[in-house]
Amino acid sequence: MINLSPEVFQSARAIVSPYVYHTPLLTSRLLSEKSGFNIRLKAEIFQRTGSYKIRGPLNKFAHLTDEQRRRGVICSSAGNHAQGVALAAKLNGMRAVVVMAENATPSKIEATRAYGAEVVLHGSIWDEANEKAKQLCEERGLTYIHPFDDPDLIAGQGTLGLEIYEDWPSVEVVIVPIGGGGLISGVSMALKGLNPRIRIIGVESSGAPAMKLSVEKGELVTLDQVDCVIDGLKVKRVGEHTFDAVRQFVDEIVALPDSEIFDAIIWIMSHCKLVVEGAAAASVAAVLNGLIKAPAGSRVVCVLSGGNVNLQQLKGLKWN
Repeated sequence: MINLSPEVFQSARAIVSPYVYHTPLLTSRLLSEKSGFNIRLKAEIFQRTGSYKIRGPLNKFAHLTDEQRRRGVICSSAGNHAQGVALAAKLNGMRAVVVMAENATPSKIEATRAYGAEVVLHGSIWDEANEKAKQLCEERGLTYIHPFDDPDLIAGQGTLGLEIYEDWPSVEVVIVPIGGGGLISGVSMALKGLNPRIRIIGVESSGAPAMKLSVEKGELVTLDQVDCVIDGLKVKRVGEHTFDAVRQFVDEIVALPDSEIFDAIIWIMSHCKLVVEGAAAASVAAVLNGLIKAPAGSRVVCVLSGGNVNLQQLKGLKWN
């Protein structure tokens, strides 16, 4: 059973903080008025690489052996994890290989290469790219960096929660998007370790509610299919560590369709003047659609987990 201590998160912060930005908590008068809550936005969109995903790898790499660091690391990803691993490896003077699907967004491929990683294109979906990554891991002696199901990675992501508490100790509710569960696992454990009364609410796409269904069933569920186009939320099966953490430390999970999350992207752009990706908009979408049940005036943080918008995807959408 995973239960990382406050000391683990403080240690992770000491490792991570020299390289990451302490991103701001932005007030949102319009969202507060619309919801009846006192809302602030944790703007991880301003983080290096454009998302929180650099935090976990930075902490993970600090726990590798000298031999592992010398040989280098490998991961598979379509976007944010790739860039997080690539930059974290560069900052640590390590070699990084990233396997991406052949149809990955060209801008994401270019960004990952720009951070110094070797990019290998393989397959048409993440699962195929991931199998290739595991093959290369064995062939080249590299260390595989999981996108979410690793305690060291989770501890690194949880440093985001420490920043929220430092900036707003009286926070009462924190809303976090859920893909594989690494971010919400770290944030929930870090915050509950500081104040167990803080409510943690997760948000999934209703087309890919792998964590919600797993928690409801009491065991890990693998979805037969995923009706979700948002990269950061499109997961068939969450991790063993993340499932365990969410069961212990997350108070509630809500889900809503992609269309309502995309509407939230536009609302945030229009009213908050911020560019957010789909997964990041999920927290605000839950507020806009009345899914967050809390007393009026509650101090609420919506985590905007990243700002790397897939512009090609947006071009294909039809807005009302």
